[in-house]
Amino acid sequence: MSKETGPVCFRPSLLTVSVSVLALVLQMGELSRPVWAQGPGQTRDWAPGATAHAQRMRNYKDIDQGSQPTPPIIPKLAVDDDPSGQVGSFQPNGATITSNNPFFQNLGSNGRTCFTCHQPQNGWTVSAASVRTRFAASDGTDPIFRLVDGATCPSDNVATLGAKRRAYKLLLDKGLIRIGIPMPVTNLQFVVTKVDDPYGCTTNATTGLTSPTTGIVSMYRRPLPSANLGFLSAIMWDGREPDLAHQSIDATRGHAQADADPSAEEQAQIVAFETGVFTAQIFDNQAHPLYADGAKGGPIALSLQKFFIGVNDPLGNNPTGASFDPNIFDLYRPWLGLRGVDDETRHRQSIARGAELFNTTPINIIGVAGLNDVLGMTSIPGFCGTCHDTPNVGNHSVRAPLNIGIANAGANKPPALDISGLPVFTLQCTQGPLAGQTFVVTDLGRALISGNCADIGKVKGPILRGLSARAPYFHNGSAATLLDAINFYDQRFAIGFTERQKQDLVNFLNSL
Repeated sequence: MSKETGPVCFRPSLLTVSVSVLALVLQMGELSRPVWAQGPGQTRDWAPGATAHAQRMRNYKDIDQGSQPTPPIIPKLAVDDDPSGQVGSFQPNGATITSNNPFFQNLGSNGRTCFTCHQPQNGWTVSAASVRTRFAASDGTDPIFRLVDGATCPSDNVATLGAKRRAYKLLLDKGLIRIGIPMPVTNLQFVVTKVDDPYGCTTNATTGLTSPTTGIVSMYRRPLPSANLGFLSAIMWDGREPDLAHQSIDATRGHAQADADPSAEEQAQIVAFETGVFTAQIFDNQAHPLYADGAKGGPIALSLQKFFIGVNDPLGNNPTGASFDPNIFDLYRPWLGLRGVDDETRHRQSIARGAELFNTTPINIIGVAGLNDVLGMTSIPGFCGTCHDTPNVGNHSVRAPLNIGIANAGANKPPALDISGLPVFTLQCTQGPLAGQTFVVTDLGRALISGNCADIGKVKGPILRGLSARAPYFHNGSAATLLDAINFYDQRFAIGFTERQKQDLVNFLNSL
């Protein structure tokens, strides 16, 4: 079997240690139910138009009907190889029989399931490398290769293997799925004045915009992991979903092009699976087991992590009254005191140093749209954890869509990132406090949901666990490697990391 469909494997030392930790988990009892902080003004005005668009795109017929291998069982603890070692998946409530769960079932019309874009060896999403492997193994017939959103546009030609490679270019190169969202119908503060679209999807009235203020805009985004979801404070990159049940409906109707919504029972089963699985790096090729010598890496320890909305709110709204703590990750603090010159010890020391850099490096976060405007300051001594504030998880503990410039294009394009192949949108603000300003971006972000100019380019910060398994990075796949992502932050905030510090950060992020 290929790695994509191969059996779960365990390293002997890994299994021995994990069994004892499993006993601890069973003693801890069930986890609390997740809650989400979508905030006031949450709208689903976008949903009918997005669903109708996906259904209309069935006029473009998929010529391929390839099937998708699915394992019969997802074990309670599963371990899969990834580029820097092994990523683990852990279900505190026990194994899942895939034939009994709609997450793994074909509920639509194009052969897809939730599992199509959410697989354990990729941290319950996909990596660009895994997509290329699936293309090569199936000659582009795997269900992930469907015109509705796997292609750069549903109207793409896929008659030959070469044509398929062109049509699925962004999926193959950057692991991006097309998201067709209608322009907001109310409270719209901007117009689209120009679209540089190499695929002609947004610029075609059949598949895209019908005027500067109406029609469908195609965004190309990385699928988010479907694990660790009990830590979410916002759902989807732009926070457009109010809860996971609605998300399961929209995904089934859109990505799978289903004729009907999943039943209430199917929705509940999907949500239960998604909120009951944890994923994290569990083994490093150089540091070896990430739970050794007092460390707390891996998905089992993650499943025990306490969380509630605002658990470490940098805006000072923690419901317990506790102050914000920028020391987000303590997983590898015991490794700071290790002594030795062997390769394993030195790599563990590097991981621990990287965690301390993440926790303690001061950053002037002036100009972060969505944070400075709330705090009302002009110069803020922040840290990585000011935005990535959930302890040992690294996403927002409150709803906080931010624009740090990842979606910028034109003269403001981040030099460390690769936005080649992405459409570029020029937006003119016509109303509101930003009236008269022009934005040039590869993604409209939250603004495509709210209509507000202040939300242009804003997206949420994702959960940082299982990073090694799911390259490339950022919502638009513009950082091919973790080093590219670190270089972006280094340049964006003028931090001045040394080369050794960058490597320590890479090693740490790979261990999450």
